[in-house]
Amino acid sequence: MKLTYSLGHMLLLILSIAAQGEKSWWNLIREDLRVIFLLVLFLVNLLILAVVLYLAGLVVVGKKRALLSDAFIISLLGTVLSILFFMFLPYRLLALILSIIVWLLLIKRLYETGWLGAIAVGILAMVIFLAVTVLLALFFGIMEVLIERFLLWF
Repeated sequence: MKLTYSLGHMLLLILSIAAQGEKSWWNLIREDLRVIFLLVLFLVNLLILAVVLYLAGLVVVGKKRALLSDAFIISLLGTVLSILFFMFLPYRLLALILSIIVWLLLIKRLYETGWLGAIAVGILAMVIFLAVTVLLALFFGIMEVLIERFLLWF
């Protein structure tokens, strides 16, 4: 109970500092844990992206062609290639254009659809991801207010 309370309080502290812009949240992480934090963050983002791509694929291309394993492969390869493009290409606009083309090509090949289907999956995935992000932000914002008011009682 005490551990979950302190973890929840730490999460709220990080979110409030990030929202206020007073100090970088990166400085709150101990230096020896930063690589582990980045790996966990990468894996969590990868899983979330795979689920979002799977849901978008189900809607656009159907249940037979949209597999969760394909969505995971798309998210893994797309993320890794996009990171490499942004790391090694000197022009950000070129890296962005190549990343978009690679994402669409991966969706097109693995979901066995055309370019319009790939674009539809990509747009729907962005809409789903944005909706989930807004809902989570609202949830954590409401939780922060509730916890702050609860802490005022004690």
